[in-house]
Amino acid sequence: MKKSLTSTSLAIFITGCLLIILILSGVGKAADYEIAISQFVEHPSLDKARQGFIDQLAQLGYKKGENLTIDFQNAQADFATAQTIAQKIKQSQPDLVLAIATPSAQTAANIIKNTPILITAVTDPVAAGLAASLEEPGRNVSGTTDMNPVAKQLELIKEILPDIKNLGVLYNSGEVNSVVQIDLVKAKTKKMGINLVEATVSNSSEVSLAAASLVDKVAAIYVPTDNIIVSAMPTVLQIASAKKIPVFSSENNSVEQGAIATLGIDYYQLGRQTARMAVEVLKGKDPSGMAIQSSQDLKLYLNQKTAEKIGLAIPANILNEADQIFN
Repeated sequence: MKKSLTSTSLAIFITGCLLIILILSGVGKAADYEIAISQFVEHPSLDKARQGFIDQLAQLGYKKGENLTIDFQNAQADFATAQTIAQKIKQSQPDLVLAIATPSAQTAANIIKNTPILITAVTDPVAAGLAASLEEPGRNVSGTTDMNPVAKQLELIKEILPDIKNLGVLYNSGEVNSVVQIDLVKAKTKKMGINLVEATVSNSSEVSLAAASLVDKVAAIYVPTDNIIVSAMPTVLQIASAKKIPVFSSENNSVEQGAIATLGIDYYQLGRQTARMAVEVLKGKDPSGMAIQSSQDLKLYLNQKTAEKIGLAIPANILNEADQIFN
């Protein structure tokens, strides 16, 4: 009988110790979270926005594989796939959705109504139907916009090519973000006395022919932050370079690939900015009352190697002002 009591007491003691260990191990431990990321297409700018988001979350204590699960899905520039991704995310019910680029943001917002959504690399959230206003979105969507300084970018082209008469523009007419930018381009080039020559596409397979249709008609090509065109930028650059036509982009990663220049934002930093908003949402803040933020940190990027290759002399004052020159 005594032996039985001793065994029972020992079992109770061990069980009690295990309970204490379990309780103490949970003290101070951050809650586990799940974030679903829907990205429309992979190209350097969007990839850097995503990486900046993940890196900043880690710095703020939300680390993938530890207290954070990230489900990344890429639509490969296909609208139907973006819708399928949004449906899957809706069913999985994560704590937060990050939608990268306008088409993915639109499909996510149309399908996912009860989960907070943050957007990034979206040019005009209001025109895209994602928010009532930038100041107060009024729904489960907030985040960051990559609206370009279109007028300043066109002025940069004029500084580098002061005698330009005809400017080509290449974009997907089905992307609302591109159409918004092109409207700004039309208004600005009209004031500048520059003739605008348009070439549009509806998918990536049309980019090569569209670019080829421009090079004999223009002195330069301007590419907005268009997901289809930017994802096919190597093709555009190859066709333009063969005719010694400079390509001006709206984001720095295309300049690194071979475009001549841009005055634009840093997408990695835009992703980090979005991550700081994500932490607020994970802590309980309602996106509907969070203002959609924009990047005010514009930088001048130049590609001197491409300029030399096509025989273009970039003015010394612009070279001196550059934040980064790719050689």
